[in-house]
Amino acid sequence: MAEFFLTLGTVIKWAGWLASPLLALPLLVLVAGRPLAPLAERLSRLLDAVSGAALGFAMTMSVLMLVAQLAVVIARYVFGLAFSWLSETVVYSFAAMFLIAAASALRDDEHVRVDILRQRYGPTARAGIELAGTYLLLIPICLLVFWSAISPSFVRSWAQFEASRESDGLPILFLFRTLIPVFAALLLAQGLSQALKAALVLRGFRRPQALHAQGGGT
Repeated sequence: MAEFFLTLGTVIKWAGWLASPLLALPLLVLVAGRPLAPLAERLSRLLDAVSGAALGFAMTMSVLMLVAQLAVVIARYVFGLAFSWLSETVVYSFAAMFLIAAASALRDDEHVRVDILRQRYGPTARAGIELAGTYLLLIPICLLVFWSAISPSFVRSWAQFEASRESDGLPILFLFRTLIPVFAALLLAQGLSQALKAALVLRGFRRPQALHAQGGGT
C-alpha cells in the first residue's frame, strides 16, 4: 500500500510538470493574439467553472461547520458532554471552507488587496498589473505550496490512512492534510484563468470590466 501511494505521489508530481506549459499560455496570447484567443477564453471559462464548483463544496462545508458548532455548544453546556470527533468536524469543515473557497474569491475579486497603486490606473493598466502579479507572486507561491505539500509525510499519511490522535476523533486526518495541495492547485488554476483574462484584455479581445467574474460569470 505504501509503495502504491509513493508511486501515486510521483505520478501527481510528473502530471504537474507536464501541465506546467499551460502557465505560459497567457504570454503566448500576448504574442500570438487572435489564433489563441478562443482557446484562452474557453480555458478561462472552464477554470472559472471549476472554482465555482469548489465554492459550492465550500458552502456545504460552512453549513456543516454551523451545525457541528451548534451541536458542540448544546452537548457541552446542556448535557455536559464533549466529543473529539464533533470538535474536529468544526475544525475540518472550517479549514475546507476557507481553503477550497480561496480560488472563487480570486475569481470574483473578493479577496483582500494590499496594493495601493492599482486603483489609480485605468482598466488596461490594471490588467497589466494583474498579469505581472500573477506571474511574479501568485504562481511561484502556489507552486511552492503545492510541491512542499506533496511530501513524503503526506504520502505516508495516505498510505496509513492517518486518523486523529484522539481515541474518539475522526479517521480522516489524511484528507485534512490533502486540503493544502488542493488549495494550492485550485488557486493556481484560478490564477491561470485571471492571467488569461488579463492577456485577452491587453490584446483587446475582452472588455476590461470583465477581468473578474461576478457571481460566477465571466
